Amino acid sequence: MAATTTDRNTRHRNGRRRAIPVAASTKIPAGVMAAINASGYLVNGATSTTQKCIGVPQATIDNSAGADAAINGEVDTGVYGPFVILGADPVTRANIGADVFMVDNQTIAATNGSNTRSVAGKLFDVDADGAWVNFA
Repeated sequence: MAATTTDRNTRHRNGRRRAIPVAASTKIPAGVMAAINASGYLVNGATSTTQKCIGVPQATIDNSAGADAAINGEVDTGVYGPFVILGADPVTRANIGADVFMVDNQTIAATNGSNTRSVAGKLFDVDADGAWVNFA
């Protein structure tokens, strides 16, 4: 398509919240890491190389009795926490700004676990309660 010389209706999304079709037989608690699986459906974050973490649901998403895409789940981006830090592979203040990795839907690690974990997001902060992650 060639460049336009007339006005066009370019719509806007704020990028903070999106609705994603949920995987079959899946229940995602509020406040955990949610990811897209290899088939493009929303699931709980887990140790996996095929998941893409996309954010945190603010309410429970329950498709436990449904088929793939029976419902959509809303997931927010931004900085959330505190998340549990894996003791065997801990993040520290030195990791701020670096990628951190999903172990499960509430636990992060500093490394990809020998290429077994997907990126959760960027470490935003670490405090006495745990890790804060920026889900972009």
